[in-house]
Amino acid sequence: MTNSTLTVQSVTKRFKSHIAVDRVSFALRPGERVALLGHNGAGKTTLFKMALGFLKRDEGDIAVMGAAPGSNSARRVTAYLPESVAFPAALTGEEIVRFYARLKGANAGGALELLERVGLEDAARRRVGTYSKGMRQRLGLAQALIGKPKFVLLDEPTTGLDPISRQNVYELIGEVAEQGATVLLSSHALTELEARTDRILILSKGQLVADDELGTLRAQAGLPIRLKVWTKPGAVREVAEQLGAGKMNGTSVELDCGLDDKVRTLSAISALGNLVEDVDVHAPSLDDVYRHFSNTAQKEA
Repeated sequence: MTNSTLTVQSVTKRFKSHIAVDRVSFALRPGERVALLGHNGAGKTTLFKMALGFLKRDEGDIAVMGAAPGSNSARRVTAYLPESVAFPAALTGEEIVRFYARLKGANAGGALELLERVGLEDAARRRVGTYSKGMRQRLGLAQALIGKPKFVLLDEPTTGLDPISRQNVYELIGEVAEQGATVLLSSHALTELEARTDRILILSKGQLVADDELGTLRAQAGLPIRLKVWTKPGAVREVAEQLGAGKMNGTSVELDCGLDDKVRTLSAISALGNLVEDVDVHAPSLDDVYRHFSNTAQKEA
């Protein structure tokens, strides 16, 4: 676990008789974009707060680039965007980023560039009290990234944002990771995360039940791949009979197959020649993978 941005080793946190985080261990590397997933009450927020030094763990150890969470060394390299961000309503967006730039000892000019990067350049001199929730969220992201932090924690970073703003946020997250920062983000918008993260952590009732790249988790889950075969007019029934598929409509046939059978099944479809016009391949989504690991953990509990 050397050269890790965040190291979590056998960490447990209790609130009276309730175990919020139960013997969790993982390490995050520089440049990774990692999604922390879990149902409400799974322990995500508690883990965030321990990594930030807001809560003390009961057992185990946490280190941020080798330093204790909440220490001056850890704070200098850490940035945090909470789900519900709040700023003084009387200040302008520009005044907010200048203030945080001074706190972090960063260049104010670079901080103002972040306002432009999150799409707030036209509102920079407006009072924050006039901002919408989405605008305040974007302002929060801008202040979090002041000073080029090495460890960035984002809790529901796209809450209240329109689709274009959501895309811009993930582009900015990608740029931050490309510069070597580790990004740990929590979100319930799993469809957004699927192509925008490098690794998935899944918590269930305080325990870490999955930790890997999405492709590996798909294989571990053993979930089927869905194939949708578009046929030439009038050939649906013949194609369905040839493939042994029972689900069909007027123009297509749908069938499931295991990961190990994908190539064989695609070969069988290809052998049908001009009876087939097109094939759509749908791998298990992040929603499917998350549901599998969460349900399995709850059944075993």
